[in-house]
This record gives sequence, C-alpha cells and structure tokens, in this order.
Amino acid sequence: MATIAARLVKVIESNSDRLSKNLLESVLKSERTTEMRRIDSPELLQRAKEIYGDLGGWLLNKTEADIELRYKQVGERLAQMGIPVSHWVWSLALGRQQLWGLLQTEAFPEGAFEVFGHLELVQTLDQFFDRAVYHGIVGFEAARPKA
Repeated sequence: MATIAARLVKVIESNSDRLSKNLLESVLKSERTTEMRRIDSPELLQRAKEIYGDLGGWLLNKTEADIELRYKQVGERLAQMGIPVSHWVWSLALGRQQLWGLLQTEAFPEGAFEVFGHLELVQTLDQFFDRAVYHGIVGFEAARPKA
C-alpha cells in the first residue's frame, strides 16, 4: 500500500472506536435506517468496529472470496430479519461519510490543499452514487409485490 494510503488507514484504525460510536449514532438517528434498529446496538457497534478497526486487513489481506463470504452472510441474516436492503445500503453510506469526516479533519497536515481537493471530489462522487443506489433500491422495493 502506498505510504499516504497506509497513513490514512492507520488514522482510521486508530480512531475506530470513535468512528464506530458516531456511526451507531447516525444509524439510530437516520430516517433511512429505521429498520436497522432491529439489531441490538452493541451488535451494530461491534460490526462497525470489525471494519474500522481492521481496515488494513480488509483492504490488503482479504480476498474477494473472503468479502463475498462475509457479506453474503450479512445479507442473508438481514433478509431473514426482514430488514430492507435500502436501510443496509444507507448504513454503509453513513459509514463512508464517517470516514470522510475523519480524514478531512485529522488526516491531512496544513497545506495539503491539493490532496484535499482531490479527496473532496471523490467524496462528492461517492455521495452522489450512494444516494443514487439508495433511491434506486427504494424504487425496486416499492415496485416489488409484497409477499
């Protein structure tokens, strides 16, 4: 991993407790994630810590098969609980927003405006696609016949 990327991952991992708590708070407050409240808060917090606390491992050591296995299990469990996929997708978007907020405030030294400008564009693109995916899924869920 490139030096700046490794540094950013270290910043994220060292702030994983705070990121996880902030994400839990965001998920519990958002009107787009109300069904995620069916999962106990300690479990939601633990799931966030799994990602933030070992981000380097997820990015560097986990294979596509590892990610597929883990998130198929997550998807199956949420479906069994009756949690709409849109609520889970928005939870992921909130998690990414937490990361961007941390990186903007703590990861860059004074004067790193060019890097910040590039990251700001990436963040704006992420936000657009997060919203497009979320609202598209809401449309799919609304059009699907109720069982």
